[in-house]
Amino acid sequence: MMPPMPRPSVSLVIPMYNEELNIEQAVAAAVESLEKYAGDYEILIVDDASTDASPRIAASLSHANPKIRILRHEKNRKLGATLRTGFAAARKDLVFYMDSDIPFDPDVLGRAMRAMEVTGADMIAAYRHDRTMEGFKRGVYTLVYNWLIGFLFGWPHRDINFSFKLMKREVLDAIELKSEGSLIDAELIVKAKNRGFAIQQIGTDYFPRIRGTSHLASFGVVLKILQELVRLYPEMRKKVPREQRTRAVDYAPADRHG
Repeated sequence: MMPPMPRPSVSLVIPMYNEELNIEQAVAAAVESLEKYAGDYEILIVDDASTDASPRIAASLSHANPKIRILRHEKNRKLGATLRTGFAAARKDLVFYMDSDIPFDPDVLGRAMRAMEVTGADMIAAYRHDRTMEGFKRGVYTLVYNWLIGFLFGWPHRDINFSFKLMKREVLDAIELKSEGSLIDAELIVKAKNRGFAIQQIGTDYFPRIRGTSHLASFGVVLKILQELVRLYPEMRKKVPREQRTRAVDYAPADRHG
């Protein structure tokens, strides 16, 4: 009998901005899931210049578990720059991204890893089975945004801004992400697909935020997305053959590693 295949290692990137009410629970849930499904893991908490107790809590978590690393921005640079900082620092076979308010059961990671193994996909992106709990305004925003991205780039993708992306490091090595804000998810998906990477989607239950404040559904965030979409649209339309891929450079280095 052949020995079982070794489980891949996973880098989990958690963007954090003023999440003192959520970050400890998020990390605890993530550790439990990673120890169950990953051969090895690291957790990268990227602090986007939080002004509450989040940095202190994150530092204590890192002190207790050497697999947890803290990367900090001295100035608030928004979601896109925060994720790019985490992606650039990731060292493991697979890279996973999860928001710090735990919008899904981290145990879905096991199902995503299995789907990647079975289908040969380079990326697994989840969508929410039921979005009614996110509220009317945000639901309309999600619906319109998904339609817009599908219309502009010629293919449908469900729930493109949902914070569940599991990908091989090869994907991030091949693309240059430039978004500073919440366009980052669409930029990641579109550029990966345009470079020939295989993307599969799986459904998951959705748990709406119950503590803290979301900063992702304001008019300012929506305006920033549209501005970045106009700026990056020509680049996001380009299809690049796989043989022309080059390693991505780090456009958003952290100001300080903790």
